[in-house]
Amino acid sequence: MSITADPQTNRWPAFIVTIAVAIATILDLVKVNVTISPMEETLGLTSSQAQLIVAGYVLAFGILLVPSGRLGDIWNRKAMFIIGLSVYVLASLYCSLAPDATQLVIARLIQGVAAAILMPQVIGMIQNLFEGQERGQAFGIFGAAIGIGTAFGPTIGGLFIGALGPDLGWRWTFGMNVPLGLIILPFAIWLLPGRQKHQARSDLDLPGVGLMAGTVLFLMLPFVLTTGGEEDDPMRWWFLPLGALFGAAFVWWERRYVAAGKDPVIDFGLFKWPSYRNGVLITTILFGMMPPVFFVLTLYNQQGLGHAAVVVGMITIPFAITSAIAAAVSGKYTFQHAATLVLVGMIIFWIGICSLVLVARLADPEATPIWMAAVLAVAGIGQGLMMSANQMRTMKHVPMESAGVGGSFMQVGQRLGNAIGIAIATSIFFSAVASLPLIGGVPDPSDPQTIETYRQAFTAAMVFVSGIGLLGLAFAFADWRIDRRERREGVA
Repeated sequence: MSITADPQTNRWPAFIVTIAVAIATILDLVKVNVTISPMEETLGLTSSQAQLIVAGYVLAFGILLVPSGRLGDIWNRKAMFIIGLSVYVLASLYCSLAPDATQLVIARLIQGVAAAILMPQVIGMIQNLFEGQERGQAFGIFGAAIGIGTAFGPTIGGLFIGALGPDLGWRWTFGMNVPLGLIILPFAIWLLPGRQKHQARSDLDLPGVGLMAGTVLFLMLPFVLTTGGEEDDPMRWWFLPLGALFGAAFVWWERRYVAAGKDPVIDFGLFKWPSYRNGVLITTILFGMMPPVFFVLTLYNQQGLGHAAVVVGMITIPFAITSAIAAAVSGKYTFQHAATLVLVGMIIFWIGICSLVLVARLADPEATPIWMAAVLAVAGIGQGLMMSANQMRTMKHVPMESAGVGGSFMQVGQRLGNAIGIAIATSIFFSAVASLPLIGGVPDPSDPQTIETYRQAFTAAMVFVSGIGLLGLAFAFADWRIDRRERREGVA
């Protein structure tokens, strides 16, 4: 007797399992933001260790996404999902029990590896479980899930710290994954489909996997090692040309591999579709904007204005709610109108980013969290429209047997955008506040000069983010025009 449920009659329950895990992996990207100060207090972190706790997860996540997606495509997505979830639970337990900073860094790296195994399988499962209009609805909910995870992360971290204190607070921020994972695991074994469509022949292409991993590693590394402080080693930028060299070698090898009649790591044929090309670029730009906004907003309100972690964490709640509602409501329209929704969503989101600068410049410091929450409620509508629609638009022409690697390449773009956006935005921010005098290791939030300096730092960082947004608007507009032309020409 099989312990696996019928995949057709249990599509939506199986989808809920995958979405729950997707939310957990995204939460762990952002909820750590408000736990760094408590960890510094209880573990005595150095600035480098604090950076590695944040960046180690992102780096491991980004490096292994494509290889994991490829392995799921050619082997079995359900098996990869269960392996990844099991490792994720153990790594989260390791994080919560870490006795020192070194152990916590190692645990975060393992957690990032597990997340990289999981996320490509989520996208591959959506392609496998749904078709047509239902797939649009599923990607709508997926977009909502990503928005919820990104926006609610600081809230969850802040609530744990406020309720349990600095030490237990940050430990339970990671430890919450353990009971959740143990609940989800049996449902994953029961509900997820074990069968999937494969290509006639499939090769793992280990040299290609290694070159791809090296490319992502060396392109991300200088950015994840950037803290904006004086201890940053300028030699780290030499990793960029090394990444470019690995990238060129990867493209050469993949073309040679295809010419030999073998199946490559990445199907470059996907890039013949403008929807896929533009979708990958738009998601990279979006994640170059969204995480930096939340991270810098946290620093501004917590360090510059002196608001408690709980208060700062709650600023993003309206964003999460409106994002989830917009993504869920627009999901049924994404199959037909994805390009339009992406363009409209990007416009609304960009206006929201610019409005945050006005709040920082004009609002009273005590009222700033409330006004920023109100602005983010509007920005969340844009994000909700954009995330789900862009996911659907990007994956529209991807064959089912390439769904894992096609989706994971989008995720690589997200991680690259995340690393680059946060590195540049925080460098701008910290360079602006570096001259402030410190009291007990932190600036004095009661000093008017501190508030004004942080206000200028926040403004400068948001100008950078809004500049990225203009680039995103350009790609969204170009894709919208392509979509209109395709409709006139009758292209599916």
